[in-house]
Amino acid sequence: MGATIKAIEYVFPKQKISNDDLQKQFPDYDFAKFEDKVGIKNRYWVEENETAFDLAKKACSKLFENCNKNDIDYILYCTQSPEYFLPTTACILQGELGLRKNIGAFDFNLGCSGFTYGVSFAKALINSGQAKNILLVTAETYSKYLHPKDRSNRAIFGDAAAATLISFSEEENIGEFLFGTDGSGYDKLIVRNGASKFPLEENPSEIEYGTENKYTNNHLYMNGPEVFNFTNEVIPDFTKEVLAKNNIETDNASQYVFHQANKFMLNFMRKKLKINPEKFYINLEDGGNTVSCTIPIALKKYSQSIKTSQNIIIIGFGVGLSWSGGLININNKL
Repeated sequence: MGATIKAIEYVFPKQKISNDDLQKQFPDYDFAKFEDKVGIKNRYWVEENETAFDLAKKACSKLFENCNKNDIDYILYCTQSPEYFLPTTACILQGELGLRKNIGAFDFNLGCSGFTYGVSFAKALINSGQAKNILLVTAETYSKYLHPKDRSNRAIFGDAAAATLISFSEEENIGEFLFGTDGSGYDKLIVRNGASKFPLEENPSEIEYGTENKYTNNHLYMNGPEVFNFTNEVIPDFTKEVLAKNNIETDNASQYVFHQANKFMLNFMRKKLKINPEKFYINLEDGGNTVSCTIPIALKKYSQSIKTSQNIIIIGFGVGLSWSGGLININNKL
């Protein structure tokens, strides 16, 4: 008895922002060099009146083209771009999708580790007998938090939503997961204003950081060097712990799918772990860093290139500071 990832679908907004588009806004920056180093060519942003929830509905509708929505008995909704502070967006999603009323639904606020957390949550619900078919939704619109003059973050982040069906299975296709938290680094990636502690400011002051980047406390701030240091110091050893927990050697995993932060960071960790490039999936060129959606998008794309089931190590890390990861088995029918 166990759980399995049965299907994944994802959507991007229609508005594509290319490096050429950003070059016009930031003419003094070398976006060709950025593309080569970071690996991002295009990202997609929602329109002003479009939300993460709009993307989530589209991703779920796409999933239900091949899956029966009446089988869903639990919704896990991961976002840092909720419709409202309250009520829970997952409850609204249940109504909008026309799902049964005798199901569970809750939101959880996690960023780049959100999908890996969600897979583990789903496995626990299934293995404890509380549910059989979990709809795990990740949806983010970080573009709404980006300052117009914040060249670094505007180049990195894109919007997306992914819908994943995790179901009861006679075989266990979701292995052991581990987690990590360091709340002392909460301010390394943060939107300071707009919630309970600090209201949005009417005329916030611009703050300069890095190389000609600006933001305000109403907008997203990321301390890139500190986030890189955290990732480099924590994630390689954590990956080894996940491998050990699942009794698998580094070379015996079919593929590694990490949160798609940026190509330079990913390759830095890959080399530190001594993983062959062909076993380390990088999928950033079209879409960029879509936060909690990067791993399911990468899994969907990777699954289309395989012919047999494979063991995949998935690792999420980022805002919080938070990290998690585990072992899954997927096939080419996602």
